Amino acid sequence: MTLKDLLVNSSDNSLSGVKWHTLKQSIVKCLLSIGDATIAELSAELQSSIPTITKAVNELLADGFIMDMGKVANNGGRRPSLYSIAPSSAFFLGIEMGRSSMAIGLQNLKNEFVSLDLQVLFLLENTHESLLKFCAIINKFIDDSPADKSKIVGTCINLSGRINSMEGYSYNYFFNENRPLTEIVAEQIGLPVFLENDTRAMAFGEYMEGVVENEENVLFLNYSWGVGIGIVTNGRLYYGKSGYSGEFGHSSIFDNEILCHCGKIGCLETEVSGWALISQFKKALADGKKSLVELEEASPMVQHHSIISGALVQEDSLCIELITQQSEVIGRYLSVLLNIFNPDLLIIGGDFAKLGDFVLLPIQAALRKHSLGLVNRDMKLKRSVLGNKAGVIGACQIVKEKMLSSLE
Repeated sequence: MTLKDLLVNSSDNSLSGVKWHTLKQSIVKCLLSIGDATIAELSAELQSSIPTITKAVNELLADGFIMDMGKVANNGGRRPSLYSIAPSSAFFLGIEMGRSSMAIGLQNLKNEFVSLDLQVLFLLENTHESLLKFCAIINKFIDDSPADKSKIVGTCINLSGRINSMEGYSYNYFFNENRPLTEIVAEQIGLPVFLENDTRAMAFGEYMEGVVENEENVLFLNYSWGVGIGIVTNGRLYYGKSGYSGEFGHSSIFDNEILCHCGKIGCLETEVSGWALISQFKKALADGKKSLVELEEASPMVQHHSIISGALVQEDSLCIELITQQSEVIGRYLSVLLNIFNPDLLIIGGDFAKLGDFVLLPIQAALRKHSLGLVNRDMKLKRSVLGNKAGVIGACQIVKEKMLSSLE
């Protein structure tokens, strides 16, 4: 029996069988939530007798779901054993899809990657052929991983754009059949599939394993090719009524007549984003400014990274100037969100976060200038520590959360 089997209803439909199955589920959930524990601690937490807990623990040990970590030191008498969840009893697959590559990783129950590839070549196109190739890459990754596929609880796929996580639809990519994308992929890979907006997944990754410490109300800025916001309130991802919260970059702000990718005019992204940076850089060169960076005839995404690298590695004055200007602008509009949400923490993530103080300092200055002092004073501003692993980690954690919620 695998952990996935344990999570479903008992095959023994008798009252005693269901109760026993539920108790073992509760022990697993308890160990996942509070960490390592003794028989006595599990008994107190679950309000069940020590003999009953002991018998259930022994069965879970035999099934390989938990492990004996050895004896615990105490003040005298018989030393109790400490029990922990077995890391290899379940795995969670996380996938982050970019425009020209994808990242994919497999975590165990201890949040350790047993397999991870952050640069899988894959051209994201809105075609059925691209979708089939995507599924083939997933299947190969699973086959090459050290994990038994039967122990993989499920996978979460992160995509940019309009994502309906609740129903499993992506409205920007692979929306060519009148059924959920999650259902189509699940048929191809033979696993339960969840779908998430890339920025929300990154926010959750930072919340679970990144820079977040004790903060419960967090704003995460994904400052990359586009601009999005992930919101965590009281420790949980915020989706909004229809599941489309966080579309910060598509706020119609500027009177500039620039057409955004969403079809609107004057969105924040038209002047603050990776794709806007390319246009600003080219215009500056046309106006006679000089730069060490040469934009070759490459894809826009490559040009975007060339400008960021120009600021970070070459310390090119034009690249730094344009990025500073953008950061000041985005800081001004982030101040509006601060005044509305009054968060504990604002995290700057995405491609631009690699630039460190080149981005953080102008954002911080703009926040101090434009947000209410009482709001800004208590808020922390930090840079993402997970970098390009944030989305994959978030995706794995979302699958894990789905598993835990199934035990409630």
